[in-house]
Amino acid sequence: MRRRTLLAAATTAMIGGIAMSETEAQAADPNNLVYLDLPYGRVVIELRPDLAPKHVERVKELCREHFYDNTPFHRVIEGFMAQGGDPTGTGSGGSKLPDLPAEFTDDAHFLRGTVGAARTQNPNSANSQFFIMFAPAPSLDGQYTIWGKVIQGMEFVDKIKRGSGGSGMVQNPDRIVKMRLASDPQ
Repeated sequence: MRRRTLLAAATTAMIGGIAMSETEAQAADPNNLVYLDLPYGRVVIELRPDLAPKHVERVKELCREHFYDNTPFHRVIEGFMAQGGDPTGTGSGGSKLPDLPAEFTDDAHFLRGTVGAARTQNPNSANSQFFIMFAPAPSLDGQYTIWGKVIQGMEFVDKIKRGSGGSGMVQNPDRIVKMRLASDPQ
């Protein structure tokens, strides 16, 4: 028992109070980590500026402004995704900043834990809304911008209250407690 505990301690590191595998900790850049605090616990998202530099800069800017704090996960579809980042909770809101051009790639795929930019039918309409995948969705590959991936706390994402009907709109939705860059003061 003691040997297993020592081994576990030797193979984990702490970043901002979050236990991560040694490989993740070495690869993680605090300037490209987001702490998404939910009522259930902390989710750590690794940003992907290599895939979507404009979207990552937007997320960083909105995190620094505390824009995401208390915004709801207004659309949540079981087995698909949880969508948030709209302060109005209607799916039609966004930040005061201009919409972003699409940054599609064939080098990444929508897998469980992938974070993508929500948009309208117009590929260049992403603003502040995002979604986190519960399961793979290859039909989204090359159609939506990927700007991050959950590297810790997916079990808390799994607890987000689901919506009903085909649209997945949620009554009395769960809300983001706060969303910050790991490199910024908490």
